[in-house]
Amino acid sequence: MNAAPESPRAEDLLAELLGVARLAAAAGAKVLAGRNDAALAADAAVNNKGEAGDWVTAYDLAAETAVRVVIAAHRPHDAITGEEHGPTRPEDPSGYRWSIDPLDGTTNFIRNIVYYGTSVAVADANGQWLAGVVDAPALGRVYYASRGQGAWLEAGGTRTRLTGPQHGRTGRILATGFSYDPDVRAEQAGLLGGLMEGFADVRRLGSAALDLCLVADGTHDAYGERGLNEHDFAAGALVAEEAGCWVRRPRLTSPLDGGPDDADRLAAWTCAGTLELAGKFPL
Repeated sequence: MNAAPESPRAEDLLAELLGVARLAAAAGAKVLAGRNDAALAADAAVNNKGEAGDWVTAYDLAAETAVRVVIAAHRPHDAITGEEHGPTRPEDPSGYRWSIDPLDGTTNFIRNIVYYGTSVAVADANGQWLAGVVDAPALGRVYYASRGQGAWLEAGGTRTRLTGPQHGRTGRILATGFSYDPDVRAEQAGLLGGLMEGFADVRRLGSAALDLCLVADGTHDAYGERGLNEHDFAAGALVAEEAGCWVRRPRLTSPLDGGPDDADRLAAWTCAGTLELAGKFPL
């Protein structure tokens, strides 16, 4: 578990950042909650970003806009990087940067599979993640964490502190995902047999942010995936880490501009689980 902030001022800053992250993620999730089959069926509503299965919808774009509006209103001097709209760099930067995935699990969203949500996280100038939220409207769950303050789930009117998966239980489940790139996907599939040693079953839910949160709440025993973008793991990895999980995520090549770069990203694994499972994943 990470150490608590060193001063009341630091605690106040974390509380402020987490509050903004929650408001921003809720704004994005509200857009997603308006999902409409007829709108998604329209040709103009769904586009492919270049690789088969890598979709973007009008909801992705609208949700990111909604998230950015909230952040800009509360933190106008912070930088923002997002999956759909790219980087925003203020003239008088604060040194803090937000990472947005407005709709993590777009394919699930299109097909009305409930594992999708809005992910919002913020890092400081050193690349240290300070607060993160994953708001999953179809599940009715909001996962959130701030550095040194633990990880939490709000669902059904209750608030629960997250403590990660149960150590040493039988029937362990590994969660993973596969690249849209056929060559990378073939390599990932080739590694799956080795990764499965010590696990009873595997799940592929289609949302990295939620997979990481489901490790935090103990649903999954571990998660590992190669080639994630920063916005895929930014909030979920912090939630898992603050739940007491062992977490490995790609380092940020440039904390103020986002990262990692493409070469590092394609080779790097993002992993979470109990410490006893840390050796299962490739370096």
